[in-house]
Amino acid sequence: MHGHGYAPTPPPGPDQGGQVTLRVIFVVVAVMSCGVLAWACLLRLASVTRRTRDWWLFALAIVHIVATLYIIGTDPGKEEFTTWRGDVGMSMLFGGLIAIVAYYLAADIRHFSRSGTVPSSPYAQTTVYSQQSGYSYPPVQVPQPYTPAPPVQQSPVQPQPPQQPQAQPQPGPARIDQVRAELDELSDYLRKHEGDR
Repeated sequence: MHGHGYAPTPPPGPDQGGQVTLRVIFVVVAVMSCGVLAWACLLRLASVTRRTRDWWLFALAIVHIVATLYIIGTDPGKEEFTTWRGDVGMSMLFGGLIAIVAYYLAADIRHFSRSGTVPSSPYAQTTVYSQQSGYSYPPVQVPQPYTPAPPVQQSPVQPQPPQQPQAQPQPGPARIDQVRAELDELSDYLRKHEGDR
């Protein structure tokens, strides 16, 4: 009845909360701009992973967007794309969009699932402070994955000679009988005191 109660619910992990929201926002921005702002996905990825390859891919995406916009801009058509430049430019724009979004999602999910670290948040800082100062619930025990114990070798069972049956001891009065007897005594006691009044 008296205990610490339930531990506070920890905030959602990086893939459950803020990371999913950021992924959705960056992909929507890239798609809604028809690929012109797709470089923002790679900029975020490069700043999070800090890998040289991602920075090179971000630079390549900027060059790709500039070249694509140049090709589309030099198309002489007024209302529609009338030459090969318009067709090639739009193909490059949508092809780049698909490639950038696919790579961004795959690399971002892989990065956060591999690292397993939660980016710093106000909750994490508060929890660390409160645990250091001693004004918090005890830390939550995270269950570990199940690992089966190695099989224990047992010695072969030796046949036992039959034993004589022993007299079984009579069990003491059951708990319910004891409670019933105590209630009867209490009832008798109360009846006696009622009669005295």
